[in-house]
Amino acid sequence: MPPVLVLRAGRPRRLPPGWELVTEDGARLHRLPADLAPGYHRLLRHSDGAGALVVLSPGACHLPADLRGWGFAVQLYALRSQKSWGLGDLADLRRLATWSRGRGAAFLMTSPLGAALPTLPQEPSPYYASSRIWLNPLHLRLEEVPGAERLGADLERLAKLSRALNRDRHLDRDQVYRLKLEALESLYGRGDPPAEFERWRAAQGRLLELFATFCVLAERHQTGWHGWPEEHQHPDRPQVARLAARHRARTRFHAWVQWLLDRQLERAGRALPLLNDLPVGVRPDGADAWVWQDVIARGFRVGAPPDAFQAAGQDWGLPPFDPVRLREAAYLPFIQTLRAAFRHAGGLRLDHAMGLFRLWWIPPGGDAGNGWYVEYPADDLLGILALESHRAGGFVVGEDLGTVEPYMRRRLHAARVLSTRLLWFESRPPSRYPKEAQAAVTTHDLPTLAGAWTGDDPHLENGPLLRRRLRLLTGLDPSAPAAAVAAAAYGRLAASPARLLTVSMEDALAVSERPNLPGTEGVWPNWRLGLPVLLEEVERSPAVAGVVDRVREHR
Repeated sequence: MPPVLVLRAGRPRRLPPGWELVTEDGARLHRLPADLAPGYHRLLRHSDGAGALVVLSPGACHLPADLRGWGFAVQLYALRSQKSWGLGDLADLRRLATWSRGRGAAFLMTSPLGAALPTLPQEPSPYYASSRIWLNPLHLRLEEVPGAERLGADLERLAKLSRALNRDRHLDRDQVYRLKLEALESLYGRGDPPAEFERWRAAQGRLLELFATFCVLAERHQTGWHGWPEEHQHPDRPQVARLAARHRARTRFHAWVQWLLDRQLERAGRALPLLNDLPVGVRPDGADAWVWQDVIARGFRVGAPPDAFQAAGQDWGLPPFDPVRLREAAYLPFIQTLRAAFRHAGGLRLDHAMGLFRLWWIPPGGDAGNGWYVEYPADDLLGILALESHRAGGFVVGEDLGTVEPYMRRRLHAARVLSTRLLWFESRPPSRYPKEAQAAVTTHDLPTLAGAWTGDDPHLENGPLLRRRLRLLTGLDPSAPAAAVAAAAYGRLAASPARLLTVSMEDALAVSERPNLPGTEGVWPNWRLGLPVLLEEVERSPAVAGVVDRVREHR
């Protein structure tokens, strides 16, 4: 008997002799009935107690029949207000969500919010996080932490230093981290957290305790786990448990910070459904890779093979799950990652959705051109995705860009995973986009609309092609300002059949710099640029209003 069976609900099945099914609510059955609710059940053998997990899946993701709307796509770190401490935070996200809802938005898509290593320098890329489960403390709004008023003048001093950073478009994550950590440590030392925190902490279980322990070890050794002494390199080592016991107050501190983040994210999600972005993986020396190292192919990295856009291929530096070991672990790391991504969200954007079918593995010491595809159990992974989607009541968007085999899109469509259609990549007009899709002009890795239209993006490729595409779409003269082009282009996309439309905040503000330019570390300020104006000015911007008005004509 395999360790896990992923089955489609609604189909009755007989059990092997001597086996019984224990359902999630504790019922014991001798057959699998057609009306058994989707969920995680257990098969047990009477003779020796052997068992297997049965994942009963609805077969397709949650997708409301009337789902059709638009929303902004925002890099949260770049979205700063007058109250921000040098970096966009969850209160800024809540404010933008509330403002967007008042203008007819149906959702708000945000950059990944995963935790970085608790060391300096702070990792700038949200797609290279230490954890996809837990959140980044840089996104906390300190004034909204319970008891923050007790800091008095100290809080005012730290806030003043932090808000001075808002004047510079280049973000200083390290200084923000220092100042927020000082404030949090001062607050934590001035009284016990409420009972609500302890209940939440208990509900998160071992996964939170391991993350908090990892943070303590990373602070102690000032590096990721690959640089730790041998006795600390595996979470099951007795030395790790002893260290956690000796530093109980510090592990509790890191758990408390996660509770604060969870509360603030929940408030943002109540203002408007969030579309959370789930990266392909995590950094190899981070928290998730430490906890799940037994199911990770250590030394390998995932990426993409050479293609027309990247002649050398792409190396993302992210370790892949070993598909065999992942199945032996009953897919628990995958389940817990999805569950965290759906937390307080209305939907999930699955970065590189082709990873459900196969991933390009790059061997140790090799480059992206010397890799190979490794297949994954797509039926099982899609079944689990569908179950978690229904449990969260959230829809799923798949980033199906790049090298995509036709069968992948067919199976994603059958699982009710929305496709991604970009203006930059589509040769056909928006009127011919598929219904089951999310339409957009660009992504964080590609030129902004203004950068392409004006040619101000210094790394622009295919500039004439993109400008011609915009002229054909909008009918505007080459001398038209970028803001007018953005309004016209997004108006055309809004009229497409696609269920969802994502409006890049950079495009709405006619920003020419893209958030990230892959493969240019040290050349381009990747993930380090704030928006050129604060959130209060976004709300008053004529350019943003022009885009919103044109979109609302069709949505």
